[in-house]
Amino acid sequence: MATALDVRELSVRFDTQHGNVQAVDSISFSIEEGETLGLVGESGSGKSVSSLAVMGLVPSPPGVVSAEAMLLGERDLTQLTPEELRRVRGKEVAMVFQDPMTSLNPLLTVGRQLTEVLEIHEGLSQSEAFKRAAVGLGDVGIPAPEERLAAYPHELSGGMRQRVMIAMALLCNPKVLIADEPTTALDVTIQAQILELMRDLQERHGTAILLITHDLGVVAGMSDRVNVMYAGRIVETAATTPLFDAPCHPYTEGLLGSVPDLTGVAGQDLYSIPGQPPDLAELPPGCAFAPRCSRAREECSEAIPATVSPAAHRLSACLDAELLAEKGGLK
Repeated sequence: MATALDVRELSVRFDTQHGNVQAVDSISFSIEEGETLGLVGESGSGKSVSSLAVMGLVPSPPGVVSAEAMLLGERDLTQLTPEELRRVRGKEVAMVFQDPMTSLNPLLTVGRQLTEVLEIHEGLSQSEAFKRAAVGLGDVGIPAPEERLAAYPHELSGGMRQRVMIAMALLCNPKVLIADEPTTALDVTIQAQILELMRDLQERHGTAILLITHDLGVVAGMSDRVNVMYAGRIVETAATTPLFDAPCHPYTEGLLGSVPDLTGVAGQDLYSIPGQPPDLAELPPGCAFAPRCSRAREECSEAIPATVSPAAHRLSACLDAELLAEKGGLK
């Protein structure tokens, strides 16, 4: 399969009154056509900032974005003018944001917000755009779509609003869809419906999806590959099943160990990774996870571990990565 998105050495820094915050530190990843890449990590690890940088939505100032390249197909997004990027954003690469209530304009009807996308990117007339928008709402499972076009966001449920956001993102059949916590704050039934909808649309259109979430259950069910982020860096990359079966980084093990085990002993305390994530304005030398890691040794605090390939199609930024791969992961 061809590569839909190839991000190389992406960094994002925020210059604040309290110092420079390195939110994203030289990360690289790629997504193939029709593939879903999961991006997981604790809050503040840099997941959402990375996606905003790809979309060209990091405010400057205070944000400073740099990258060797961000290739959308053969087009380098870093070389586009603001006007060229606006033509690409929403048409070739689209994004579903965390909270549809704050992402949708409360003063405009759903129909107006959907038709605007089509008028700008497809050059359709208003009447043609309304017909296409109604079809788009029907595609995401919204009943009576023509009536919903006249509704305002507050008149829809949370699940409906999220479906509107997905419909808006997919109206122009983008090559890449970035879904940032698409099921946050939705009940379990609606979550399942939204994920099934995304999977179905991907199969029909071959869309590459970057799925950003902290929910490992969602990752297990949706993603082909997973990138694990910690303190602005990607610390492990692997196909989904090998990652869950045999993590090769202590942080990944901690995330997996934090998932509630429904077969466990009643009353048993839930596991949590000890300590707190580091202050991104004052990152420690060496491995940022070392202060919280049970395997840490002196060398871990001296230099940032190189990213190695401990097994086929796997990457890990840990001094013990190869040893862990030999043992079948962390135990």
